[in-house]
Amino acid sequence: MSEPLGRSATTDLLARHGIRLSKRLGQHFLTEPNTVRRIVQIAGSGPGDLVVEVGAGAGTLTRGLAATGASVIAYEIDESLRPVLDETLAGIGGVEMRFVDAMKVDFEADLPAGEWAMVANLPYNVGTPLVLQTLQRAPRVKSLVVMLQREAIDRFVAAPGSRAYGVPSVIVTLYAAASVVLQVPGHVFTPPTPVSSSVVAMTRIEPHPLASKAIGLAAAAFGQRRKMLRSSLRTVVDDPGALLEAAGIEPTRRAEELAPDDFLRLAGVA
Repeated sequence: MSEPLGRSATTDLLARHGIRLSKRLGQHFLTEPNTVRRIVQIAGSGPGDLVVEVGAGAGTLTRGLAATGASVIAYEIDESLRPVLDETLAGIGGVEMRFVDAMKVDFEADLPAGEWAMVANLPYNVGTPLVLQTLQRAPRVKSLVVMLQREAIDRFVAAPGSRAYGVPSVIVTLYAAASVVLQVPGHVFTPPTPVSSSVVAMTRIEPHPLASKAIGLAAAAFGQRRKMLRSSLRTVVDDPGALLEAAGIEPTRRAEELAPDDFLRLAGVA
């Protein structure tokens, strides 16, 4: 692997190009080489593989991914980082940089033909919606290895009945097999983050035909999660009681008590 950039090298690089990192963009660059190596190892990419990265930053993870022989398309919203990335990626083949807001990208249409893996240290402010949109709208992205704040990752993998369980948990379960594979302390970033991060690995599964409908019902139920289902579902169903009875679900239960399969059952009779 091309040697990942450490903290001092990254700091010097940014200073040389007059770059100040933006809180608005959630810019915290990964500057611990062993963590970069571990993420690349977990991703398991190699020659001929197609990888999409979101939030290239200073390009240290981009370097590591390209060094495996994979072809990498990296998105970066901050145009001012172009000279930084030109320097970081000089002499490294197989990388295409795209300076555009990834939240506005339709990956299914924008990425060339083939099956893709997403590998990224995602900006905290957009990471959750980007992952959920990718799962639901970009079926050619077959796997994801992404880092986000631990609280967000916990919501992705939470089980019914837990405080972290909610709509993100339902979406992830219906579209992927997911597991937390790495815990990352805040001091490995520049600037350091005030919270710890986690890395989650997701492998896409074939979604149930009613997955989207089930997610709509879950969103309504969790929108008023303190209420019983017979009340919280009134925003989307005329007679929640009859729907719940048809699905064999007690109307006095609350959203966090239903597994994703329960929302599929509701969708099947709605």
